[in-house]
Parts: sequence; structure tokens; C-alpha cells
Amino acid sequence: MSSTRPMNHQRLWADLAWLPDGWQRHVLLEIDSAGRWRSVQAGVPCPADALRLNGPALPGLVNAHSHAHQRAFAGLAEHVDQPGDNFWSWRDRMYRVADSITPASLHAIATQLYGEMLEGGYTQVCEFHYLAHTAGEPATEQAHALSQAVVDAASEVGIGLTLLPVLYERAGFTQPALRPDQQRFHRDAEAVMAAQRHVAAQGHISLNAGVAVHSLRAARPASLHRLRALCEGQDLPIHIHVAEQTAEVDDCLQATGQRPVQWLAAEGLLDARWQLVHATHVTPEEIEATGRAGSGVVICPTTEANLGDGLTDLPGWLRAGTPLSVGSDSQVTRCWREELRWLEYGQRLQWRQRNVAMSHPPAAGATASRLWQAVLAGGAAAAGQTSWGLQVGARADLLVAPATDAALAGIPTSRTLDALVFSSPGQAWSDVMVAGRWTLRDGERPGKAQHQARFTEVMRNLWGE
Repeated sequence: MSSTRPMNHQRLWADLAWLPDGWQRHVLLEIDSAGRWRSVQAGVPCPADALRLNGPALPGLVNAHSHAHQRAFAGLAEHVDQPGDNFWSWRDRMYRVADSITPASLHAIATQLYGEMLEGGYTQVCEFHYLAHTAGEPATEQAHALSQAVVDAASEVGIGLTLLPVLYERAGFTQPALRPDQQRFHRDAEAVMAAQRHVAAQGHISLNAGVAVHSLRAARPASLHRLRALCEGQDLPIHIHVAEQTAEVDDCLQATGQRPVQWLAAEGLLDARWQLVHATHVTPEEIEATGRAGSGVVICPTTEANLGDGLTDLPGWLRAGTPLSVGSDSQVTRCWREELRWLEYGQRLQWRQRNVAMSHPPAAGATASRLWQAVLAGGAAAAGQTSWGLQVGARADLLVAPATDAALAGIPTSRTLDALVFSSPGQAWSDVMVAGRWTLRDGERPGKAQHQARFTEVMRNLWGE
């Protein structure tokens, strides 16, 4: 994976930086030749040879759930031709877009998207990649063509990537095969592992691969167990859409006699590698079972709001100590600050309380800090990263908020993160670093104009205007 700019500063200094134990003053950060933090020290005067950062510094965040091709559909599903629009009618329209995607157009879409994610504060993205092959072609080398388009897009803009090829083989619990408009999604367990190995073999500090299962309705039980067996002994993240819609829960109950998360737990599939995406409609018993297994949950607040999915039991997950992360999913938003706002605000509307994240279990402190700490750790696990943040050994990723941001004007140091998350709209990040290399510098991103021009051409071709 190439970089957008050569590393030109091995020592950075921040007047204020978010370390694992919270905000610290006068922080010196040193980067090693592999693009990891070699040294992180607080309370250090700024050395003459260090680059002084122009604002508070934070770790980059993992975007734990992304469908890159859906960026070409963002903002285009808000027109209703007839009443009764819901998730399933949205999905049928999205499939028509997916059916038109080629490796070249996917590369252009993903390049635009991943650049936007960098600007939104994400430095790693988990790409839930179910476009297995080009429409009308057999699922052979085409799987690598589409996967490689995503890998190359991430490389071009400089974002870290965890690619997750997807097991997808049927249209529903009672349907043995895929629908015609789903044929290009087909992958069995062996094909998933072949795609995973293809990406993993390209090994780079900013590139890795796990696996995914589209959903219980889209995979046969035997195939789930087969994929689990093929992953035996490998520390790979395993992602699955689960319990996003009430109809999915009802169908699972009718087909198996159990709810989706309940079924996964009863089959002995869950462990710390598993990431349950959405997990919107769950019971306390399912939350407890997930907690015992050590599995994580990926919440996508803006997409779940846009699609009318509902609200997950955030207090339940927090009480259980479940690893949490956030994702942009359908790409209606590409900024983690907005995801965190929606995560908390949705709960406030549901429970008619304030600072819900600090109430379960009850504690004194800042809501933004609690959510931020949770999604930093949970996102690292979702991406298969063993170390994350501004700490020795972690990849040298960071964000710099501009000191000129009016949202931070006069704010006490201890409330900086609160203001970044809940005082909106804030100013864009001034600088973003991934693996020791600047991908955004002084608000400028290399190649942005060219990426947007290619994306605009693809969108005009897709939408006929």
C-alpha cells in the first residue's frame, strides 16, 4: 500500500493530546521507521526539531462498517413514488445501483468515499465487501478485481483498510438460492477464505483482511460452521449483520425457533472475534450471551436512523461491558462526530433523559469521553488491530483539531472532547496522519480534485444526468 506523502517529521509535539488515560498536556510523539509510535511522553517541553501541532491531537478512529458502493446512493433514496417506503424497498433500489458497479467505477467511488472518511476523522475502515464479482460473470477472478479496486482506492488516499469478503448464498431463510439481482454477491465459505488470503498476502501496516457473513438469512447454517472451521486458529475479525430489522427477527424465529443472536450463541459460534453489526432488536438475554462470548457490537446510528431500523439497547450493551464501535454503513454520513451525536441523541429521545451513556451504569463524568473510549477500543478489535491510539507500538495515526475552531473557543481543557462532539457543526480536522504519513495537511488532501472529478463522472453515468 503506497502513501500519499513521504514521512517528513519523526517527532511531533502537541500542547494537548488524548492519551489512553485522557487529555494530557505537552505531549511528545515519536514515530519509528515502520510507521508506529516509538515513544509517547506527556509533560515534555517542545524540542527544537519537533513539529508543533496546531491544535488538540486525538487518535484516528476505526470506521467499523462500510459498504463503499453505497456512497453512489447516498442522498438518492429520499424520494418516494408510493407510500410505505421501508428498509426492504430501499434495499431493492440499492441493488439496482449495485448491479451497475464495475471495478473501475467502484475504485472511483471508494476513492472519493475514503477521502471523505479521512476528512471525517476515520483512519481505518472495515469494508464489508459483498460485491463478489462483475454482473454476468462467474465468481472467479472477478472477485479479486473488485476487491483489488477497493484495496487500490484505500492505498491511493492513504486510509487504513480491513477488507471483509462476505459469505452470501441465499435470498432468505426459506429460499435455497439468490434472487437474480443478488447473483453477483454469491460467495461460499471457500471463496470467502480465498478472497481473504488474496488481500492478506499483500500485507502492509495499513492493510489487513478478515471475513464476514452477510446475515443469517443469507447463509446456510452448515456454511456458517464451515467458515468458522476455516478460520480456526486464525485471529481474524468475523463480522455479521444481525437483528437489524424486526422482520428479520420474525423470519429467524419462524425458521429456527430462535432469535438471531440467540441462535448464534446456541450454536456456539460466538467468540471475541465476532462483530455483530447493528444488533438493533435484541433481548437482555441475548446481550448477556454476547457479553459471555466477548463479542463486539457495531452500531451505525445515522444509517439506522435513515433506514428506520430502530434504536439498539445502548444502556444494556454498556452495562454488559460489550465492546462497541461505530460505522458509516450506507454512507449517509462520513463523520464519526455525527455518529456519536446520533448514538447518544437517539437514546435521549427514547429514554427522555440526558447523558444516557453516563447513566448505565451510573457514573460521574463526560458522555463524549465515555463513548469515545468505548469506540476507540471496540473499533480496534473490529478491525483486527491489537493496539490502537496514541500509545507505544500502535500505528502512528492521529487527528488534529484546528485551534481556530469556534466550538473550542474558551473551552476548559477537560471539556474539549465534549465540545468536539456535541457543539456542532465544528470546523473540519486540520491534519490527519495514518501510519506516520500525512493524508490531510492544513486542511488540504492530495488528489482531492481529481478524485471528485472521477466520482462525478461515475455518478453521471449511473444516474443518467
